[in-house]
Amino acid sequence: MTADRPPLAEGVPDRLYGRQRGHKLRPRQQLLLDATLPRLRLLPEQAADPLAAFGMPGAKLWLEVGFGGGEHALEQHRAHPEVAYIASEVFENGLCSLLTRLVPDGGEATAPLPPGLKLWPQDARHLLGLLPEGALDRLMLMFPDPWPKSRHSKRRFVHPEMLPLVARVLRPGGEWRIASDDPTYQAWVTEVFADQALFALAERHTTRPEGTPGTRYEAKAVRAGRQPIWWVFVRR
Repeated sequence: MTADRPPLAEGVPDRLYGRQRGHKLRPRQQLLLDATLPRLRLLPEQAADPLAAFGMPGAKLWLEVGFGGGEHALEQHRAHPEVAYIASEVFENGLCSLLTRLVPDGGEATAPLPPGLKLWPQDARHLLGLLPEGALDRLMLMFPDPWPKSRHSKRRFVHPEMLPLVARVLRPGGEWRIASDDPTYQAWVTEVFADQALFALAERHTTRPEGTPGTRYEAKAVRAGRQPIWWVFVRR
């Protein structure tokens, strides 16, 4: 075990599944990872006092797990500049997609960066193990990989063994927001949250709630005729 890899809950595989890189990175993308990402990165040793890393004492702290192309994360951050926002993603092409929206070509090492945004380019489950108890006001999981085969259910972020880990870092009354267009994952979310005492269902929507930015995954689902569902679960 290293300082940035605390043990996960029993039954949660300590292995990151899915791609970390897609097509070969272009020179601009590699420069963003080399010069811009370190300027925005939340370091493991900063996770014990995350608001100090932001320089935003007393602010609300939100975490988005698996931000994909970054559309949702950036719109949420820009709509809530008073919030300290951690956006987590391991897929390098997704990280580059977000970073390219933040700095102009040629400004990778020098352009000003938003003070209320930090990136966690590692497994978000380990960040949950490093954050203090009750640190988060909101956790967002927007259209995660559904891992539709039943034998892969342990790879899903929503999992019975994950609930205590999330509950530890969400303050009482804090929100866990989830969205999915996959029928298997939708049924799984309903099943997992039906038999537990840590979270209460506060909202369930079949149209995107007001104040929730759209994503490319939602648009793709709608074009394919799939019905997304949005949930808000509140920490008891």
